[in-house]
Amino acid sequence: MCNNKKCADYFKSQQAYHRCFEELRKKWRSYGKTAGRITLKQTSEEERRAVGGIIGKAFYEETIQFSFQEFEQGLQKTRFAPVNMKAVLEEYFGETLITTQGRKKEAQERRKRFLDRICGYFEENFGREAVALIWLREMISEKKYGYQLLMREYVKDEKQAELLARNVGNAVMKLNELTTMENEYPLAVLAAEITDNPHYFDRGTTAGLLFVHAICSREKMKLPENAHQWRKLLLQVSIVPDNIASMVHGYGLRLLTGQGWHEAYEAFCDRKEPYVITMENMNGVIGARAVGGKVYIVENEMVFSYLIHNLKNSDDTLLCTSGQPRSVAQVLLPFILASGAKAYYNGDIDPDGICIADRLWKKFGDGIHIWRMSPTDYEKSLSKEKIGDIGVAKLANISHPILKQTAECMKERRLAGYQENMLKVLLEDMKK
Repeated sequence: MCNNKKCADYFKSQQAYHRCFEELRKKWRSYGKTAGRITLKQTSEEERRAVGGIIGKAFYEETIQFSFQEFEQGLQKTRFAPVNMKAVLEEYFGETLITTQGRKKEAQERRKRFLDRICGYFEENFGREAVALIWLREMISEKKYGYQLLMREYVKDEKQAELLARNVGNAVMKLNELTTMENEYPLAVLAAEITDNPHYFDRGTTAGLLFVHAICSREKMKLPENAHQWRKLLLQVSIVPDNIASMVHGYGLRLLTGQGWHEAYEAFCDRKEPYVITMENMNGVIGARAVGGKVYIVENEMVFSYLIHNLKNSDDTLLCTSGQPRSVAQVLLPFILASGAKAYYNGDIDPDGICIADRLWKKFGDGIHIWRMSPTDYEKSLSKEKIGDIGVAKLANISHPILKQTAECMKERRLAGYQENMLKVLLEDMKK
């Protein structure tokens, strides 16, 4: 051991050997023994002379090559012999050398301890058949149901990742209680009860996504692809998302409940006034009927207000989605179409507006009539706002025949069209 330290101290005092020892350390980590070839590029004369002195070879080119074994054998002929190469390297760098395979094994063991701690927590507190424990075991064995997500957080911060898994597991345990409750449980209340943060399980957060993975494991379902499916999944396990944020503005649409026509909305229709429908208001609704047998759907609030103002006291039905149709609109539309009413949709004639209209048509088929979004209408709605490459790329997979033509025109003109530039045309259509 004394020779190993003296040997390392000598080489540390000689800068010419530093790059050589860096490479020796890499080879030891890879092979765990004196194996492999060393290549040093753009060496100085001092480096070549130093290495050659150990190996017993003269180097003349700037790039030199030699084997680890040659260097070790040369070292055993010096005054420091006998020496242990691993011990010399450890003394030189002041660290314990672990091979790549050893580091992988150590990382695996650490990861296993991490997962075992989480599983142990739920087994100890809730028993071997706890639903959270079943989720965790499936997640670990099948490498799904949030495994990659949890491992990503584990790499960032092991303690926070463990807390995350415990919080989500505790939320899953709460689901069992909810099945025996008559009323649904707000997502924000659940989050606050478990973490003191009402937004902890919000959609888009890491915890919210892992919670969805856990629910999908429990219910044997696929991950939701959009906000509407996300909301539907939560409602299936008696969790109520924010039922106020999801809303549409309406005018002239009657809502049917199990007890008859919804009295509040009947009053709005009788007074010919606009109103708001939230997911909370949809509780108990089993149908809908449009005044006049037609529903005009617009994307923009200002367009909605303009049409309502100029159609005062008319027997029309108008809805405003305020952009991408949210869950309440996705629930309302099947009721409207089932009643036999025709639905006419008009949105901005820009990449996002075209995509929204196309998705609605793909989901509800010819029950949705695309209203004033043809190439001719596009020319009438044009603004001076330019469409960039990202916007053009969104138009690549449009399927509706008319919207597809409009998309092609948009790719050429690269200008956005807006509903506000067609207010009078839309109004005339409704008056007819």
